[in-house]
Amino acid sequence: MTRTRNYTYYDATTSLCNECHTPINAKIVFEDGNVFLMKTCKEHGFQKVLIADDIEFYKNIRNFNKASEYPRVPHTSTDYGCPLDCGICPDHEQHSCLTLIEVTDRCNLTCPTCYASSSPTHGRHRTLDEIKAMFEAVVLSEGEPDVVQLSGGEPTIHPQFFEIMDMAKTYPIKHLMLNTNGVRIAKDRDFAKRLATYAPDFELYLQFDSFDAGVLERMRGKDLTDIRKKALEHLNELNLSTTLVVTLQKGENDLEIGTILDFAMKQRCVRGVTFQPTSVSGRLDHFDPAVDRMTNSEVRRLIVEQSDLFTYDDIIPVPCNPDALLMAYSLKVGDEVAPLTRYINPEELLNNSKNTIVYEQDERLQQHMLQMFSTGVSVDAVKEEVHELLCCLPEVIAPDMGYDNIFRIIVMNFMDAYDFDVRAIKSPVFISFNLMVRSYHLRR
Repeated sequence: MTRTRNYTYYDATTSLCNECHTPINAKIVFEDGNVFLMKTCKEHGFQKVLIADDIEFYKNIRNFNKASEYPRVPHTSTDYGCPLDCGICPDHEQHSCLTLIEVTDRCNLTCPTCYASSSPTHGRHRTLDEIKAMFEAVVLSEGEPDVVQLSGGEPTIHPQFFEIMDMAKTYPIKHLMLNTNGVRIAKDRDFAKRLATYAPDFELYLQFDSFDAGVLERMRGKDLTDIRKKALEHLNELNLSTTLVVTLQKGENDLEIGTILDFAMKQRCVRGVTFQPTSVSGRLDHFDPAVDRMTNSEVRRLIVEQSDLFTYDDIIPVPCNPDALLMAYSLKVGDEVAPLTRYINPEELLNNSKNTIVYEQDERLQQHMLQMFSTGVSVDAVKEEVHELLCCLPEVIAPDMGYDNIFRIIVMNFMDAYDFDVRAIKSPVFISFNLMVRSYHLRR
């Protein structure tokens, strides 16, 4: 007599042990409407990790593939196979759409939730020579990098910050981003004004987690409400392109998603919101991965449940890394916001089909679509792609549109040992450069 399991087997992959990070075999299964990763480590036993709460959506994202675009020059060799080689090795399947240059380990906050374990005394600032070497490594890989983001730590506290900014502008970088907690922008209006001189092709990634003082205390170590308010006051005055970046944690700020979106769409300078579920990395003082993790499909569902504006059809996987990234576009015209992504058939796009009104038998429009749904294109640069799309959508009237009229939502999962899936990690679009091109070291 055969036995039945209480789940449905779907696929197999290579993952990591949650504890020791040793590569181990894993299987993906469907159970009670959810998708789980099941794996067993010889030392740490059986592990079961929720990776999606929507089976049909999970199955669908596996079809969102685009042709690989390789780095011009790899920086390491392929010796042991993925995930033991990286940094980037020749076996990697995607170039970097967004590259992080980590200019410092230090920060002017000591957040209980910090992927880099930064603080005022942690580590050190990078020297200009080290930072120059990082820029040159990025250019060697990419030629003309799509997006380079200065990160850390808190980059604005680097004693040679503006020298770094000036250096960045000497390289053929299409778009420069600054990842910041906004403290210096809030306290120093002249600092904000000087930042604005680097526009266009410059954008801020501004930490913005909650309106609740208690949540901010637990996640950031202090109530930053007034800091956020003052920073946005300065940025709105300058109309400096800004994306609000929300680190999401279940039971803390996951019920504020709709409120944050409503607020963001009313800010003159804000071009979008990026939601990043907390990953197991760095300092996590108030986080239990067994119960506090959030998946991309869950965030997608909460956006729909908490917003009167967006539907499930508005939030779709990003072709260059569908396991980790979801995206939605809207148009802001006056006080009205019109979701745009619902008019797009991504399957037609990815299957190179031409028999749809979106493309009107025009391969050129397909390329505009792929450009739109790339993390390597900033919001202020995507307006031409939106113009090209709107001319072919009969239900949407194209206004005299600038980048002020475009609003983008991104849901971004930073994979950790718990949900590590080698199929997805072979093509991450975010590469971090520190002192040297570095890997997620797994060799012991």
